[in-house]
Amino acid sequence: MDLNELKHFIAVVEYQGFSRAAANIFISQPTLSKSVKKLEEELAVVLFERSTRKLILTDVGEIIYKQALKIIDSTKELQTSLEDFLKVPSGKIKFGVPPLIGATFFPKIAKGFHELNPKILLELVEPGAKKVERLIERGKIDVGIVVLPVDEEKFSITPFIEEKFQLLVPVNHPLTNQTEVDFSLLKEEDFILFTTEFSLHHLIIDLCEQRGGFHPKVAYETSQWDVITGLTAEGIGISILPESATKKVDSSLIQTIDLKTSPMWRLGIITKKDRYLSLAVRSLLEFLQGRAYQKQLTQK
Repeated sequence: MDLNELKHFIAVVEYQGFSRAAANIFISQPTLSKSVKKLEEELAVVLFERSTRKLILTDVGEIIYKQALKIIDSTKELQTSLEDFLKVPSGKIKFGVPPLIGATFFPKIAKGFHELNPKILLELVEPGAKKVERLIERGKIDVGIVVLPVDEEKFSITPFIEEKFQLLVPVNHPLTNQTEVDFSLLKEEDFILFTTEFSLHHLIIDLCEQRGGFHPKVAYETSQWDVITGLTAEGIGISILPESATKKVDSSLIQTIDLKTSPMWRLGIITKKDRYLSLAVRSLLEFLQGRAYQKQLTQK
């Protein structure tokens, strides 16, 4: 048994088939099938149920899959540890950032970090915050910025930035003459939200229910914050976003209004608990935790 056989087996499981796995890891399907078959022979087990059209792991296949992930992860940590030992001033960090955070903060993060660490590459991964958590837990990305709270048993958490929410309405909306709005006044409004994979989707619904006593009517859902602001400007509905995002809207099309009793939008930097952190990742964490830098991020 060698590491390539384990990697091939993991690929088949994660891509849910031999043909898709082969295409994504750039080997032929016969070669991949032969590799997995060899692993089965060496371990004297059957890894997949082959009597069904859908690819299903056997019970022992499930066990080997989980152990294979740990083995591959350990080899990556070994390589990273050696690089640190040799003080190699380079590397790549997979950095998970939801789109809204990416649009508001990432350009400044990338610029400032590159100036200090020109040989470390930041590879941006932009799923929703909930998916960032899952990817870090599985070891697919190194560090992420997410909406707090998250599971403290799974992640090491460092508070990052806190800021208030604001209401966004088109400039011809009846509420534009208000300087502050209570959630209860939004009961009859149509809302434009992020999709359900985003923490802000659920957070805004909770705010409406807890602070306003109603479940919001959703007119549109999207994964892009600029689509939210564009639809708001067109009068499709209203939206609620953190202040760092509202600073970027076109004030000739959208009015921003403060919300009464609005909680803070709390962001945190997370890594997988008890996982070895490379010198590159530790450098990024130190950079992100700088108080002066965090203050700079929230400025226009």
